[in-house]
Amino acid sequence: MNVNIHSSWKAILQNEFEKPYFEELMNFVREEYASHKCFPPKDEIFSAFDLCAFEDVKVVIIGQDPYHGDGQANGLCFSVADGVAHPPSLMNIFKELETDLGIPYPKSGNLEHLAKQGVLLLNATLTVRAHEAGSHQKKGWEQFTDNAIKMISKEKEGVIFLLWGGFAKKKEKLIDTSKHTIFTSGHPSPLSANRGYWFGNKHFSKTNLLLKSKNRKEINWL
Repeated sequence: MNVNIHSSWKAILQNEFEKPYFEELMNFVREEYASHKCFPPKDEIFSAFDLCAFEDVKVVIIGQDPYHGDGQANGLCFSVADGVAHPPSLMNIFKELETDLGIPYPKSGNLEHLAKQGVLLLNATLTVRAHEAGSHQKKGWEQFTDNAIKMISKEKEGVIFLLWGGFAKKKEKLIDTSKHTIFTSGHPSPLSANRGYWFGNKHFSKTNLLLKSKNRKEINWL
């Protein structure tokens, strides 16, 4: 299976690609895609690493699993392909953007424009079987993505991590907080958001204020 990633990640992750677990993982993924309908499309599995160069990473958002509905997942956490109806979590992200930054609710749920500005939109598990949430968990993806987070923490300075919900917050232990900033809140899913754990977190304006204070280019969230 081809690992389509931006060349800047290759040196950073090369050790991972050579480990036995990664070879087993790729064999598993290959077999799953050959015998079942899986998402995202094969050439978009590594989109988070392909669209956002390592040297450009300013912000990291961590999701859990790709969307498992037809045509939704495009390799970036919380993002969907153009023309696809917005899932509930994404709707709540856009609602928070509206109230936090006064950004009009967008038509497209495709977040590629964020990836290209240095927002790494990383799911912990990069593939899923159609209509079976969590079906590719604990096969090796978490080891791969945890090690990617560790490498960002080790090799970079001043990255802003947005950890939404209990699952993402567990990744805090992988991050050197003396060098990086972490903002946490509830998950944007309706279950969490409707209980008051998501709306009003102002993570988008806080991120831009922090970037501005360090004379770094702010994220255009629109």
